Amino acid sequence: MINPADSPVFGTLYGSDAMRAVFDERAFLQRMLDVEAALATVQGRLGIIPAEATSAIAAAARVENLDAAELAASVRNVGYPVVGVVKGLSRAAGEAGGWTHWGATTQDIMDTALALQMREGLSLLRQELCAIVAALARQAEMHRHTVMAGRTHLQHALPVTFGLKCAIWLQPLATHVRRLDQLRPRVELVQFGGAAGTLASLGENGIAVLQGLAAELGLGAPPAPWHVARDGVAEAASFLGLVCGSLAKIATDIILLAQTEVAEVSEPYVAGRGSSSTMPQKRNPIASEYILAAARTVQALVPVMQGAMAGDQERATGPWQAEPLALPQCFVLTHGAAQHARAIAEGMVVDAARMRRNLDATGGLIVAEAVMMGLAPQLGREAAHHAVKHACDVALSEGIGLADALSRDRQIAEKLDRDAIQRLTDPAGYLGSTQAFIDRVLDGVGWSPSGGSLRLGLPESQHRAGRIDDDGE
Repeated sequence: MINPADSPVFGTLYGSDAMRAVFDERAFLQRMLDVEAALATVQGRLGIIPAEATSAIAAAARVENLDAAELAASVRNVGYPVVGVVKGLSRAAGEAGGWTHWGATTQDIMDTALALQMREGLSLLRQELCAIVAALARQAEMHRHTVMAGRTHLQHALPVTFGLKCAIWLQPLATHVRRLDQLRPRVELVQFGGAAGTLASLGENGIAVLQGLAAELGLGAPPAPWHVARDGVAEAASFLGLVCGSLAKIATDIILLAQTEVAEVSEPYVAGRGSSSTMPQKRNPIASEYILAAARTVQALVPVMQGAMAGDQERATGPWQAEPLALPQCFVLTHGAAQHARAIAEGMVVDAARMRRNLDATGGLIVAEAVMMGLAPQLGREAAHHAVKHACDVALSEGIGLADALSRDRQIAEKLDRDAIQRLTDPAGYLGSTQAFIDRVLDGVGWSPSGGSLRLGLPESQHRAGRIDDDGE
């Protein structure tokens, strides 16, 4: 193994067995055979090939009937696997073998097999995304009142709640589920165009076979072949890059929150996980680290897929051949990142007490804006800003709390008594629309504390039909 994402040792860190099973070589060969079997079935039904040949071809379309050494030799010589696949299938089908691959071309079989793989891969990814959304929704509800320091430029800014942070993490992932549902009809398409995209070898039966093959495989039927119209597969890769970007945002925040000096949130505790070979105390954020590694790699591969859109004439000489180097790895790495993110979302350890201590670390300076806004009606905004800024300087220079510094300022004390100052310097009292934002995010995915299913796009049964309503429901 060269790529650790495919390794039996390192593979669990970078990917998932489920997604590797979708895209591994043996699965791809079987998918090509599935397409050949479906093609024979449809053509037999239409009377293009003898009906009795279809059952023999379908029965023989098993990867076990291929000779691996013979196929490898054929691929090295021809440059593509379909010639060897068809040879093995035809031999296994006996007399019916002469009717295999009727009117098709290599790219028809490979692209349609890829469409079947992408359908299965997107379905697996959707399950993980929905699980992450559900877990983050629970965390958002549980911690909607857990006040913590909001940070901009890595410094204290204003109070927020951890529930709001989880809702912000959740929001793009819910959008990705809907985005996935919208792109599937553009990606899960049969490919059938023959040698140059005209289906000339089938005469007037070309469109009927294309539509029949799509129905047989549960794929959509494009208006015309997409041999050199690669926007669908490029869109799939670009989507995976977006998903990884959103997962990387979560991972980045977890890494920062897990720092020893912060220690507000950590990944789920598993004995020995994230340990060091020399430092017994270490609990490194391993899952988050591998999410970031996957995201960087997938996003680096997206340009390969987009570059492959520049296919020349009616069959690409190079761009198409680059796709298998990038797309399967994009799927495997994204699914692996999603599984890491799901584990974090479901089992993260939240230290609310530490959040409060960190929030209070500046002695109330984090709510200076609240005091300024409270004084502004009496002093005017600019004067209030100057007064509070002076009190902040005093608090910092003398090492006292902001409330004490404010009380010592005559101009401020004339307008605000001690109780009013205490109310204004309470972080929990300056959260603005936090609760409304959390509600809006949770309402948007149909989540409620009492449980129930999420409202995230289409039911799976509608995906397989290759259709979607205009409103995405």
